[in-house]
Amino acid sequence: MKTAVEKRKPSGIVDYIALSLTTWGVGYLPLMPGTYGSMVGVAIYLGVVWFDVLAGFRFFTAGFTAEQVSALVWASNSILLVILIIIGIWASGRAIPILGNSDPPEAVVDEVMGVLVTLLFIPQGAGWIYVLAGFGLFRLFDIWKPYPIDSLQDLPGGVGVCADDLVAGVYAGMCLSIAYAITILI
Repeated sequence: MKTAVEKRKPSGIVDYIALSLTTWGVGYLPLMPGTYGSMVGVAIYLGVVWFDVLAGFRFFTAGFTAEQVSALVWASNSILLVILIIIGIWASGRAIPILGNSDPPEAVVDEVMGVLVTLLFIPQGAGWIYVLAGFGLFRLFDIWKPYPIDSLQDLPGGVGVCADDLVAGVYAGMCLSIAYAITILI
């Protein structure tokens, strides 16, 4: 539930950094900032996949097996996501009084995280159809907010901004991984 918070002006570089990390530059766009934030998450995912393909090729040619490269890529992407989540929670918490709302619509870092969590449930390179399905499933769960997603918004600060989208990402990721498993078995 969104509640008004006493609004203040940004004061210093740290506030501006928090705002940029919270809005990703698309949070102020009209109509559907959450969808735009989710698109940023997909773009980051595709950029990471592209980078990992290049890095994986270099590791593979340096004497690592394909399984070792895959494990390295998955582990490093998971660590980067955890770092993004920690920074996103901090930035969201700092941006709440600047944006004047306990769950500001301009804050889209939670959607970025949610999509990345969703896409972590499928193998990299699974195909664009799974990326689109993951995007759609995440938006469905983010808007629908089945139990306990809706109540997580009531948590304080940046955790309340981000927790609901992280759980929506897990729900969407589970559905996506089931769909992926079914399609590769058929």
